[in-house]
Formats: sequence, structure tokens, C-alpha cells
Amino acid sequence: MFQSLIESSIDVTDASVYSGICTEIFKQESVIHQRKVYSFIHLSVQEFLAAFYLLYCCLTKNKKTLREFRLNRSYKVSLYDLLTSAVDKAVESKNGHLDLFLRFLLGVSLESNQRLLQDLLTHTENSSESISRTTQYIKEKIKYDPDDDDGGGELYVDKIDLLKKKQQKGHKKINLDGNLSAGESINLFLCLLEVKDQTLFREIQEFVKSDKHTEKLSAAHCSTISYMIQMSEEPLDELDTMKYNTSAEGRRRLIPAVINCRKALLRYCDVTDEGCSALTSALRSNPSHLRELDLSENKIRDLGVKRLCAGLEDPHCKLEKLWLRDCGVTDEGCSALASALRSNPSHLRELNLSRNKLRLSGVKLLSDLKDDPRYKLEILYY
Repeated sequence: MFQSLIESSIDVTDASVYSGICTEIFKQESVIHQRKVYSFIHLSVQEFLAAFYLLYCCLTKNKKTLREFRLNRSYKVSLYDLLTSAVDKAVESKNGHLDLFLRFLLGVSLESNQRLLQDLLTHTENSSESISRTTQYIKEKIKYDPDDDDGGGELYVDKIDLLKKKQQKGHKKINLDGNLSAGESINLFLCLLEVKDQTLFREIQEFVKSDKHTEKLSAAHCSTISYMIQMSEEPLDELDTMKYNTSAEGRRRLIPAVINCRKALLRYCDVTDEGCSALTSALRSNPSHLRELDLSENKIRDLGVKRLCAGLEDPHCKLEKLWLRDCGVTDEGCSALASALRSNPSHLRELNLSRNKLRLSGVKLLSDLKDDPRYKLEILYY
């Protein structure tokens, strides 16, 4: 690497500062290349530069480059046409290789980011209207259902023919029923997150409730959904992991999202005592949104209950209902719960400990709190 730097007349000391970005600089070749060529540790750097360059060409009206990008609907040099064409290309691209590029393109198009890049951009543009229209375009893409198509039958048939041709040429598998796959929808949700869409949380809730996406979600998909829920400006009303067609690992990856949910149903989720750490963080967060938590049929045992109690006793915790049915809890867990409720008596109203290994001594610790008017506990199952 250092030999390449020296041969390219670049100071080794200065370059070492950026060694995490530029890993190798090749010599300039006068015959093939007329300029230096860079390689990067992570391809995301190239995706960002490609997105930045395309935005630059749009703002400077570089029609030649934009023609090479082949805008789908027109040859207008408009930001809206560029962005929506990029959305279409990303959805139809081979192996989803344009997904990251699309998110970068939307991100750098925001006015706030254009201002940050103004030393590199010779032109800037008021992009609020273009971003708003593109956001709506993305939402329509996510929700599009050919069964509800009104008067667009011929266009739809033409579109399917085009997609079939693309698939025959080796492009990624495309859903020919007109609906996006779960992966494609999730990538478009990330685009909405990139442009700071204020209705993202509602779009996610509709996606979760929808029966359009019946194929199995990978663990990676679930990680992305969890991330989107956590980043949403509004908490999710309900997270029910059983509604997700995924593996046990996929359900576990959804658990961190409870920090931004009002109700979390995590039954049969293979949560262990170690997995309770994310739940404790949700209970202790400020503000804490979680009001109902169902961990039934998970073997968290007494150690897991003790970790939960670290959240329950926190003054930020506002949990009202806690279900621990068949969780392997003994009197030791009851003692920890009673101690936590004495520390924070103002919120928990319902506690379900049925089908656990409880003796009368453990139950009495909690029933005494239920009978004490200083505590909110009203319902106790055991």
C-alpha cells in the first residue's frame, strides 16, 4: 500500500489518517487510465460516491450522464424524475445491488445534506417538493396491489411482460403478482427512514398487519424491521412476534424493538435469561413506552425475572401488565418481583404467574402487595 502511495506522490503520513477509507491507490496508467483509480475497504463508499455524482449531474444539468442512467419516464433533468427512476431501478435491479445506492441518493438530496456538501456541490436545489412527491411515490409502491388496480389493466400486463423479460435475462427473482417481496418493501421502508418521513410508523404498522407478505422473513429482515421500529418517531402500538413468518432467530432479533412499543407479545420466542437484557433497557428508558409485556412460554427462570426487576423498579418504568405464564419461575423470582414492586408501586396492575413452580410462601409475598392499598396491583394469577 505504502509503495502505491509514494508512487502516486501522496504523503504517507497524511494518507494514514484515511487508511480506513482508502486501502489502496493504483499507479496512473497513461494508456488505459488517465486518472488515479481508488479502491475502498467497504463498497458502501463507492455507493455513496455514485449517488453523490448522480445528484451533482442532476443539479448541474449534465444530460449526458443522466441519459446513461436512462430515466424511465422522461428526459427531463428534474430531481423528482431522477429519484423515482432510481426507485424503479432499485426495485427491479439484479440481487438488490442498487438498494444502498438508492438510500444514499435520497439522503444526499435532502436540503440539509446539500448544505453540508455545498463545498463540493457547485449548485444546490430546493428539494422539499421533490422529496415529498418521491416519498408518496415510494408509499404507493409499497401498497400497490394489482387486484385493486382501477383502469390500469393494460399497463399492468405490459409491466408484467417487461418484468418477465428482465427475469429471463438473469435478473433477480421478481414477484410477478405485482406485489413487492418482503425484502423490497423493507428496503423502501429504509428509504422512508432516510428522508425522515413523519408517517413511517403508520406505514410499518400497516405492513405488519398486512397479509400481502406471506413469504418467510429472514433473520436479517427481522433485524431491519426492528431497527426501523426503534428509529420511528412514534412508538408502535403492538409488537406480536407470532405474527411474523420467520424463524426463532428472526423473532429474537425483533426483541430490541420493544424499546419503542406500547405492547409487546413475545410468547414462544425462545427468550432466555440473557435475552431479558434488552427488555430491561426498554423498561428503564426515558421515556419508557412499554405498558404491556407478555413473556409467557419462555424459559427465562428466576435469573431472567431478576433482570426484568432491575427495569421494573426503575422510576421511569410505567409497565401496567406483565405476563410470565410458564416461565420456570420459583419463589425466588416472586421475592424479586415483590421487592421491585415495593420500589416502584405506582404502575403494575396485572401480573400473571400461572403454570410456574410457586409455593404458598412465594405467592403470599405478592398477594400481600395486592391487598395493600399503597400498591396498584389489582389482578394476580398464579
